[in-house]
Amino acid sequence: MPFQKVQAEKISAAVVRQIEGLILRGILRPGERLPAERDLALRLGVSRPSLRDALADLEARDLLVTRAGAGVFVAEVLGSAFAPPLVRLFATHDEALFDYVSFRRDLECLAAERAARLGSDTDLRVIETAFDKMAASEDPDEEARLDAAFHLAIIEASHNVIMVHMMRSMFDMLKDGVFYNRKVMFQQRTSRGAILEQHRAIKDALLARDAGTARTAVAAHLDFVESALSDQKRKEHNERIARLRFRRESERG
Repeated sequence: MPFQKVQAEKISAAVVRQIEGLILRGILRPGERLPAERDLALRLGVSRPSLRDALADLEARDLLVTRAGAGVFVAEVLGSAFAPPLVRLFATHDEALFDYVSFRRDLECLAAERAARLGSDTDLRVIETAFDKMAASEDPDEEARLDAAFHLAIIEASHNVIMVHMMRSMFDMLKDGVFYNRKVMFQQRTSRGAILEQHRAIKDALLARDAGTARTAVAAHLDFVESALSDQKRKEHNERIARLRFRRESERG
């Protein structure tokens, strides 16, 4: 018969499983510092030796990293789905920019549908709060950060852990200016107003749990982003040509 004796689970193994789950679900994020050992042991209700065993196990598997004098952190590598050389290549080719927007459109439409159907009431409150903060902001830098937080809240509300980690990595590249500077879009008041209304439409559809409308609203928003980026690239190209003409005319006296 295929039965084996049941063995009691070590306390440290239970701690490992809990921290793994928090990392997997994106609740503990790359670069985030864990509480100090004494505090964390109290929160978990375990002894400090058991906690140390668990942290050592997680560090050996490159999920956590200890920094001398600073503490224990979630490994940064967890937020990097793309190797640095590939990221640098993305940054130098417009083809990657528009493929990036297309990829986001595909995944975020799916995420919005899932969030409308599967997101909890608390998930939807997080999305609504992210929108409210973005709407109240008057600082382009802060507004750009809140825009990303709004989209990531939708991804997280989809409750698909693969999607969460993939899209967080995508937004990290956006934050670092690999594809485009989101702040520039918010500095243009007409674009800012349009983007805000697009986000409102997404938020309202999600709160109504209307999966089809949420998907359509996300697609419309990213179509707008793609069009704005295409216009910006065209303007940059035209400016380069105009500068060449200006230089030539200046040389002619």
